[in-house]
Amino acid sequence: MKILISDAFDPSLPDRLKTFGQVTDDKSQVAEADVVLIRSKTKVNKEYIDNAPNLKLVIRGGVGLDNVDLEYAKEKGIVVHNTPAASSVAVAELAFALMIAVPNHIVKGHNGMAKGEWLKKECKRTELMGKTLGLIGIGRIASEVAKRAAAFGMKVIAFDKYVEKSDIAEMMSFDDMLSKADYISMHVPFTPETKDLISKESIAKMKDGVVIVNTGRGKCVNEADLVEALNSGKVANYATDVWFSDPPAADCPILTAPNTLMTPHIGASSKENLLRIGDIVVDIITNFNK
Repeated sequence: MKILISDAFDPSLPDRLKTFGQVTDDKSQVAEADVVLIRSKTKVNKEYIDNAPNLKLVIRGGVGLDNVDLEYAKEKGIVVHNTPAASSVAVAELAFALMIAVPNHIVKGHNGMAKGEWLKKECKRTELMGKTLGLIGIGRIASEVAKRAAAFGMKVIAFDKYVEKSDIAEMMSFDDMLSKADYISMHVPFTPETKDLISKESIAKMKDGVVIVNTGRGKCVNEADLVEALNSGKVANYATDVWFSDPPAADCPILTAPNTLMTPHIGASSKENLLRIGDIVVDIITNFNK
């Protein structure tokens, strides 16, 4: 068996996989690979699959599978797995870090200090306690965010098309959630249903001055509509770790929009999470070989 590690995983993983056969990170050897390990960067589309005639198993270290052509993989008899249980804490901690950083002006304050500026009056803080957090999606990651929000004294409400009841959030309709939330945190995959979920129409239903945090998928947001809302102040802040592409195009309007906080898709990149992903990868390949 030849295993191609196509994206960044924990450095210990190659040695752990040697028991299964030859391990390489040379992408030019994709035609010989039986197993390919990917994260977000590698796109396992039709062309990729056609160039990998020996491919039997694809493992995506992460939650979504939107960078894999699942239908074509199935047609070719290729098994596809991801590792959704591994990333919950890592992504939730980043989402909450962004949520804390915005009202506390941490980046603005730090940058000011580094430039010799004393921005005490300009950094007027607000507290999370007593605010309402609206979750779009109530899966593993959103549930971890909800726990942290509760610890900060926030009221947690949520919308999820596929969930009626939750022990950690008050479930309600999408429109009701939008109208009640002071903060909105996005935790849904990219699908035809979720494309442009945040748009001019949905933003109009939100509170004035809402803060949106996105650690889900960039394509769930209509960028032009969001930038318009940031410019008008309807949306007070947008904090995001996810983009239309990795990295975003140079002309991505979010990059130059006001009142944004941006990170380079690092939600699942904690040391601990990469180790958890490695454990799951080993288990998947072990079971696949049985």
